[in-house]
Amino acid sequence: MAKTSRASTQTSAKGLDWRRSISDHVAYALLVYTALQIFFTVHALTQGASGLLPYAALIVLVGGIIPVLRRFEARWRDLDDVEAANPAYARAHRRDLTALWALAIGLPFALTLLFKTVLAAL
Repeated sequence: MAKTSRASTQTSAKGLDWRRSISDHVAYALLVYTALQIFFTVHALTQGASGLLPYAALIVLVGGIIPVLRRFEARWRDLDDVEAANPAYARAHRRDLTALWALAIGLPFALTLLFKTVLAAL
């Protein structure tokens, strides 16, 4: 029995660990999302508004995405060591990564387009 536990811990430690992988991707996605928000959305807002509004919007937008990204991580956080190294989760992991990165990269562009449209209508 101890041999099985030790083997699964070794597999998890040196190879596959869905928990660590998704956690790393969530952290990097948050960095990418924040950088894109700074460069695109805040720039679009500063063209139409002055003062602290663009920076307050940045705080709200970044603060709002954190709970969403945490949901991606929550699914994987509760896996035990054996499940965390199970290759059967590869498809679900890939699906979550695709959705995570689509959100992290796509949302800043969508918000920039929305803000530019609203500012142009004013």
